Amino acid sequence: MDRTAHQVAQGGVDQPVTSQRQFALECLGHDGCLEMHAIVAEYPHFGSWQPGFYQFTDGFGVQRAFPNKMNGHSNPPPGNPMPELLPQQENATDAGLAASGRRVVEIEARALDALALRINGAFSSACRLVLASKGRVVATGMGKSGHIARKIAATLASTGTPSFYVHPGEAGHGDLGMITDADVVLALSYSGESDEVLTLLPVLKRQGNAVIAMTGRPQSTLARESDVHLDVSVPAEACPLDLAPTSSTTATLAMGDALAVALLEARGFTADDFARSHPAGSLGRRLLLHITDVMHAGDEVPRVREDATLSEALVEMSRKRLGMTAVVDARDKLIGLFTDGDLRRTLDDAALDVRTAMIAEVMTRQPRTIAADQLAVEAARLMETHKISGLVVVDETGRAVGALNIHDLLRARVV
Repeated sequence: MDRTAHQVAQGGVDQPVTSQRQFALECLGHDGCLEMHAIVAEYPHFGSWQPGFYQFTDGFGVQRAFPNKMNGHSNPPPGNPMPELLPQQENATDAGLAASGRRVVEIEARALDALALRINGAFSSACRLVLASKGRVVATGMGKSGHIARKIAATLASTGTPSFYVHPGEAGHGDLGMITDADVVLALSYSGESDEVLTLLPVLKRQGNAVIAMTGRPQSTLARESDVHLDVSVPAEACPLDLAPTSSTTATLAMGDALAVALLEARGFTADDFARSHPAGSLGRRLLLHITDVMHAGDEVPRVREDATLSEALVEMSRKRLGMTAVVDARDKLIGLFTDGDLRRTLDDAALDVRTAMIAEVMTRQPRTIAADQLAVEAARLMETHKISGLVVVDETGRAVGALNIHDLLRARVV
C-alpha cells in the first residue's frame, strides 16, 4: 500500500499530527501493520526536492506540525540562507514590548501572592524533616525544574544547610550512590509525573530517605508518594501560550528560598557563618577580615612621646609612611594623634613656629580609635563617617597596638 505517501502529498505542510495518528490507525486496521515510507517534501529555501532527514520526519507528520522547530535542525546546502526560526512582528513597538514585560511581572506577582497563602503546616513539616536529618538535602529535578533545583541546593548550602544537586537521569545510572540513607531528598516536578524522578522513588523508599516534593499537582504520583508535599501551583503561566514554565518556576524558586531562610533562622545562622562559606568573594572579605588582619603592628606603628617636638613627629611620619603618628605616654597609652591634615592646619597658623613647636601643642586629643578584634569593614565605615583617612588601634587599656589607613583597606579589598 502507498496510502501514507498519498495522504502526505494531499495534506499539505500544515496538516496536524492528530490526523497522521488517525491515518496510522486506519492503516493498521486495514493492513495489520503500518508501512512507513520516505516522503519527499518540497522546501522553498532548497529550490529542489531533497530526500533525507526532512522526508523521513515528514512521513511521521513532524515537519508539518512543527515546521519552525524542524527547520532549526536542518542544514541548508551551501549558499542557501538559514530560514528565520520565528518571524518578527513588524508592528512591535517599544510601548508594546514594555507592556508585555509588565504583564509577566504582574502575573508572576499574583502567583507569589497565592503561594504565600499555602505556606502552612506542610511547610513546617518539611523544615522539621531537614532540621532532624543527620545528612544533607539532595535536590533533584528534570529540565527547568532541574535548573531551579540546582539554585535551591546552592542557596541551602550557603545558608547553613548542607545540600547538593543530583541529576535524576544520572542518578539512575550510578549517581544514586551519592545519596546516603541519612539524606533528605527534595524532588521538583511541576507535573509530579516526571519519569526520571519517579523512577528514583522506589529506591529512595527502600533506602529510608525522607522525600519532600514540590509540585503543582497535589494529586500527582510524586505528591502522593512523598513524605511532605509543598504545593507550588500557579493560577497561570506568564507565557501567553501557557507552555513555557514561567510563573511556576518563579513560585518553585520562591518556595525554595522560603525553605532556606526558615532553616537559616531556625539554626541561628549568623553573618560570620555565611562568610565562612563565601571566603573568595567580596562579601567574605568584608565579613571575615578583622582589624588584626590588615593593621600595622610593632615597630611599624608610628608613635612619638608627648614631649617630642613637631619636627621629630614629622620625621616619624615620613619614616612609617602612614600619614599620621600616634602620641603616647611612657606606657604607650594613646594621648593624641597628629596627621597630614593637622600639619596643613599648623602651617596655616602664622603665630606658630613649626621649628620649635611641641607635638602636644598641635596634636588632636581624643582621636577616633578602633579595637583589634573589630571587623575591617567597621574601620571603613568610621573613616567614611568622620571623613578621616587613618585610625589608631588600641587594646582594652587604651594602649596603641596598631595603626591602619585607607590604603590598607583598599589593598585588602574591603572598600
